[in-house]
Amino acid sequence: MNQVLTILIIGAITLVGNWIGYKVPILESLPGIALLAVITLIGMGFTKILPFKSPVIVWISLFAMIATSPFFPGSAYTAAAIAKINLLALATPILAYAGLSLGKDIHLFKQLSWRIVVVSLVVFTGTFLFATLFAEIVFKIQGKF
Repeated sequence: MNQVLTILIIGAITLVGNWIGYKVPILESLPGIALLAVITLIGMGFTKILPFKSPVIVWISLFAMIATSPFFPGSAYTAAAIAKINLLALATPILAYAGLSLGKDIHLFKQLSWRIVVVSLVVFTGTFLFATLFAEIVFKIQGKF
């Protein structure tokens, strides 16, 4: 139940952020937020009925891809409704929630000491460099740049 409430709160904050920051009226954004919430809840529910443990993000992503695939009925509407939600309007409340979640475990975070900073910098740098390399290769293949 807490997860449903969290999704509803994040959806409401996203609606307001999308309206204020990107000038998309709330009633225009509402179907996209509702679809994202439903897809998320379906993925979360699916992981609970599986006989094995798997990451919830895998199932949410899979259901989102299926819902927006051309063979799925209503996929054009789903894609158009979700496209009205700006990524930054959605990411802001999610990252704020992640920060609050980290805040409750700050004593564990402090025990990791300075090593976590080094590991984080290496991971972020590697992710950035390989994403850049991958994008560069794809652009070369497509003949762009």
